[in-house]
Amino acid sequence: MEKLSKKDIRALKIGAIGAAAIIVFVAGSKWIDHWSQARRSLERVKAKLELINVDKAKQAGLMSIVPVIEMPQKEETQTVLFRNKLNEQLKKARINSEPLQVLPGGKTPRAGYKLVRLKCSAKCQLTQVFDFLAGMNENPYLVGIEELRLRCDPQKPQEVEMDLTVSTFVK
Repeated sequence: MEKLSKKDIRALKIGAIGAAAIIVFVAGSKWIDHWSQARRSLERVKAKLELINVDKAKQAGLMSIVPVIEMPQKEETQTVLFRNKLNEQLKKARINSEPLQVLPGGKTPRAGYKLVRLKCSAKCQLTQVFDFLAGMNENPYLVGIEELRLRCDPQKPQEVEMDLTVSTFVK
């Protein structure tokens, strides 16, 4: 450094400042590009959210028609919960049924879950069957109606014998 003149030292300082300015400019421009891209992405997401934004009354109406589903639990627990909810729904529809029977299930193609089926037999009015079926989607454990068989007496067409098999998933 002793052999460098003042002009050389000043040139080195200006060169170092210039190199630092170039590095800051390159890093800053990349950061600004990233920032502007993030803002554009945020604006697109906000625009999508605005399209699906629904007022509270309409959202409540939509949620009321979507069935509630509970995740499958261990077989004993799920069977009891499913049976209790099904009995509650039968009582709500004023259907007096025979005790529910648990039918043997098996493996299903659904990621290792087993299927438990309950069979119900009852004598009731046709309107009671319709009320019961209309409320079936309120059962959070119900997976499907496997079988529904209605037999009616020709002498009393409003009285029917109902055989119903429903299923649920268990772990």
